[in-house]
Amino acid sequence: MSRKYERRISDLVRSHLCTLIETQINDPRAQGVTVTDVEVTADTHYATVFFSIIGDEEAKQKALQGLTSASGWLSRELGNRLRTKNTPRVIFKYDESLERGERMQQLIDTLNEPLK
Repeated sequence: MSRKYERRISDLVRSHLCTLIETQINDPRAQGVTVTDVEVTADTHYATVFFSIIGDEEAKQKALQGLTSASGWLSRELGNRLRTKNTPRVIFKYDESLERGERMQQLIDTLNEPLK
């Protein structure tokens, strides 16, 4: 499959998952989750969904558990909405890029402080 097709499917999956997670999931562990990116494999059998949540490590683990427990239902709902040949199996991973970016900004800010 072409990269353009993969990107289009990724965008569709992201859009539908955002809506489903915000409006349809009743699991309190998945409340406050933001989908940051979706990467679909070339054969569109798997979709790795990166998410973020505000909170400590325990909140991240609970959110991952809640999303993982709902992954079957989410895949089925995606199949109903996407109307593609293959419905991707959803795999959730916590997106650490926001934390790394914040840490880098803190390091840059400390370097920019005037020497005393």
